[in-house]
Amino acid sequence: MLALRGSLRRLSQALVHQVCSSFTTGHRQQEGTLYEFCTYYLKPANVEEFLYNFKKNVHLRTAHSELVGYWTVGFGGRINTVFHIWKYDNFAHRAAVYKALAKDEDWQEQFLIPNLPLIDKQESEITYLVPWCKIGTPPKEGVYELATFQMKPGGPALWGNAFKRAVNAHVELGYSTLVGVFHTEYGALNRVHVLWWNESADSRAAGRHWSHEDPRVVAAVRESVSYLESQQNTFLIPTSFSPLK
Repeated sequence: MLALRGSLRRLSQALVHQVCSSFTTGHRQQEGTLYEFCTYYLKPANVEEFLYNFKKNVHLRTAHSELVGYWTVGFGGRINTVFHIWKYDNFAHRAAVYKALAKDEDWQEQFLIPNLPLIDKQESEITYLVPWCKIGTPPKEGVYELATFQMKPGGPALWGNAFKRAVNAHVELGYSTLVGVFHTEYGALNRVHVLWWNESADSRAAGRHWSHEDPRVVAAVRESVSYLESQQNTFLIPTSFSPLK
């Protein structure tokens, strides 16, 4: 009896460790690389001026850290908005970059100070790329879709596997090209962003239509949807200076 209790206790401890490990670290890459999602809501009359100024001075900003992509919102969200993703090795790297930017007189004088009045509001989220996904490179220039899923509380330990199967069903059947899957660490929790590439808005619409009629996709999505609270899809147009085109 004592031996049985000891075995059960060890099994229980192992299961607790497994669940906790999945919950605390299972949603991110092991090396700690993080991605900052920045959204700037611009004043309508100043969008072109802001983008022109950033294009002219983008080299001053990318001298400090890596720009993954820079887009304007086409539809599915608030227009007159720019969305950009920055990559950092870890939180210490991000802190060092922002400290350096505060001392960079060229960046401050040529871009930041003149353009702050053009921004109505800013938002920032810190995300991790999920461990089963790497940043994809689109085959050519196109358009992007950011699908944002607000999942039920509980984290990836609860809904991670079902969500992965739903994403992979779309990828494996070729209905869209996956760029990355990101899980929010700071911002709204239990939020997952999936960034897709398509050749055009019409090719995206066709792929979505076909996927809705594919029983393999429908079955995978049906499982994931049971953990879903809300979803928003935003159509993104890459700027001329965006690394992801």
